[in-house]
Amino acid sequence: MKRLILVCLLVSGMCLNTQAEERDGWVSLFNGRNLKGWTRLGGKAKFKVEDGAIVGVSTKGTSNTFLATEKRYGDFILEMEYKVDEGVNSGVQFRSQSRADFENGRVYGYQFEIDPAAVTGNCGVYDEARRGWLYSLENEPQAQQAFRHGEWNRLRIEAVGHSLRVWVNGVPTADIVDDADSDGFIALQVHEIGDSDEKAGSTVRWRNIRIKTEDVASELTPADNAIAERNHIMNSISPREAAEGWRLLFNGRDLDGWKSLARGGDMAKGWGVENGELVIHAKSGAGDIVTDRMYGSFDLKIDFRITKGANSGIKYFINSNGSVGCEYQILDDENHPDAKMGFNGNRRLGSLYDLIPAAGWQHVDRYGWNTARIVVRGDKVEHWINGHKILEYERGNMMWDTIVSHSKFARVKGFAADKEGYILLQDHNDEVHYRNLKIRVLD
Repeated sequence: MKRLILVCLLVSGMCLNTQAEERDGWVSLFNGRNLKGWTRLGGKAKFKVEDGAIVGVSTKGTSNTFLATEKRYGDFILEMEYKVDEGVNSGVQFRSQSRADFENGRVYGYQFEIDPAAVTGNCGVYDEARRGWLYSLENEPQAQQAFRHGEWNRLRIEAVGHSLRVWVNGVPTADIVDDADSDGFIALQVHEIGDSDEKAGSTVRWRNIRIKTEDVASELTPADNAIAERNHIMNSISPREAAEGWRLLFNGRDLDGWKSLARGGDMAKGWGVENGELVIHAKSGAGDIVTDRMYGSFDLKIDFRITKGANSGIKYFINSNGSVGCEYQILDDENHPDAKMGFNGNRRLGSLYDLIPAAGWQHVDRYGWNTARIVVRGDKVEHWINGHKILEYERGNMMWDTIVSHSKFARVKGFAADKEGYILLQDHNDEVHYRNLKIRVLD
């Protein structure tokens, strides 16, 4: 009799909890007993239910395997707990897709990364089978500490409109603006392990999986800007970027805001807009172009994509007398002879051209999209590429004068001495693509 009463109380408690969740708009995606409402996609790794958790088992000889919800979700707050064996690579897909016209139904889309062995990838966001990393933790040391090895971890994903934000154990680990997918399924991933005997049988577990899709705004986490935002919508400024002072130098439609450096020059001869990209065509003779205003202290970010053997550059501190100024070198180091000229590699990608070398080539996708960043605070300057600072220098001191005196600019009177100047994109007779040109003025 006592046992019957206890069972009734437990059942009653479960019903009350379910009703409370439903009243608050939260819905459980996993009933704790079986995989009802879920379907397997991709490979043949095994999923089972054990101790109230979904367990994914690493399996030899199969591709990535996903346990996906049968329903699709657009705007939502998703919460769950997960625990993973060391050395296991896994993830949680959200707003994801599987379509016959994409690699025979291969799963693709946003993935919260679970990979304890990868410090800068674990707890970030990856675009599975499509664009790759959308948010790594390379420059977010606090987020790198969020994951707890050997313990249950709490995951929260808020996906509302173009905003995608992630927390692990209450610590923000990703803040993304993107418009690739507005809805899709949620899926739990068991990553492929090839023929590894060591990883075979290792597991990842998920429990307490619930979602809120109604009145989502009432429970969104207040913005605190604790980590950087990554805006992946081409040629756009997010509300946060606008608040931080960013503005576009290229609108994605035309060359408004730019002018030819040469008097009477015709930008239209070689500069054009294609699919939202600013393109300089090879051997066009169009010449360099500059912004329509000068800048002093600034933070500049530009995405670029080179073609094989291409040479170009982003110049700054350009005055009205000509095109001589500091240059962030853009170059195909492997196929352009300029990489072997100069001194100690100071004409290679990311370098301060002919002055200070940088190992930018270590951090790039050679013919893919890369992000150059130039930060100027008075006389102090930094070059960055794809989130890596690759050089810094200061103008106007003895060291600067010495470096300039040993360069091709030694005879240029007052080289790069002006406090402000135009920003220039170089026509070096090669095809180069640019997009997401953004700048903010610094105090």
